[in-house]
Amino acid sequence: MKKLFVIIGLFGISLFFAPEASAQYFVDQTYTDGLYVENATGTKTAMPLPTVREADVMWKKTVWREIDFRQKMNQGFYYPTTAHQNWKNFITVITDAMKEGRITAYNDEPTGELLNPVSYSQIMNKQTDTLYRTFKRPYPPYEEYDTVIISQFDPSQVKRCRIKEEWYFDKQRSQLMVKIIAICPVKMIDLEDGQSVPQPMFWINYDSAREVLAQAPFYNRSNSAARLSYDEVFIKRMFDSYIIREDNVFDRNINEYATGVEALYESERIKQTIIDYEQSLWEY
Repeated sequence: MKKLFVIIGLFGISLFFAPEASAQYFVDQTYTDGLYVENATGTKTAMPLPTVREADVMWKKTVWREIDFRQKMNQGFYYPTTAHQNWKNFITVITDAMKEGRITAYNDEPTGELLNPVSYSQIMNKQTDTLYRTFKRPYPPYEEYDTVIISQFDPSQVKRCRIKEEWYFDKQRSQLMVKIIAICPVKMIDLEDGQSVPQPMFWINYDSAREVLAQAPFYNRSNSAARLSYDEVFIKRMFDSYIIREDNVFDRNINEYATGVEALYESERIKQTIIDYEQSLWEY
């Protein structure tokens, strides 16, 4: 008899609290633009990199690479051309952080040396083009008049970026490793003859920009639920690039002594030299 009263009592308590819990479950639901509120990337931090001692580096080579955003694997750097929500392209992430004072930019030195800091306003003024043109009116008296055309910085013109990196063999870890030193966005200038020429904008120190890049989402074409950041893309080498320069006694780029297909062959030769060095250290 006591068991019956206990069962009835528990059943009554469950009926008393069940509607409230059920109602609370549905009342607490919020409307979102998607399956859930995405905030995984905004809370990410840069993954710590291994400490390197000078005594452990038995071999090192500095190379400069160029990432072309027009290649399929690199399109996540270029799009979206117009930022929406928390999704921005690479150049917008960098310039917004510079404007907020979170990243320091340096002059566009050919070798990527971080010598002279420049402000956000100085960079934007440098990227502003002022053209003076003379036109003729299409109606009488058909006189000529002068006008000034001011073109502001257009982020969609940034279609490449250069990275300066150092490959080294760490004898403490017995491993060939690479570290990105600096990054340089490159704007493509369209000439009147239809050709485009690259124009480096500025250099930024990669280590100082990692926290910003770690919180900026990068589009994952394979899985939208597995959010990537720009920092992860650089660290995991999830981009396609080609070498444009190595440290050399002549202090010159590849395009200064090779052009066309020969420049591509030279780029691959430098890449293979790095791979062959590691292979030559082992006996099979």
